[in-house]
Amino acid sequence: MNLHLALEPLVSLLAGVLILVMPRLLNYIVAGYLIILGVSGLVR
Repeated sequence: MNLHLALEPLVSLLAGVLILVMPRLLNYIVAGYLIILGVSGLVR
């Protein structure tokens, strides 16, 4: 059995949980998510 997890859904799940816990982090989480998404798009 091979388990394959994509990076984007895990990052978005983590970002959602952090936004619920600490709403003040919204700007930093969105910026970090966009940076990670952009870097992962360039690497592929």
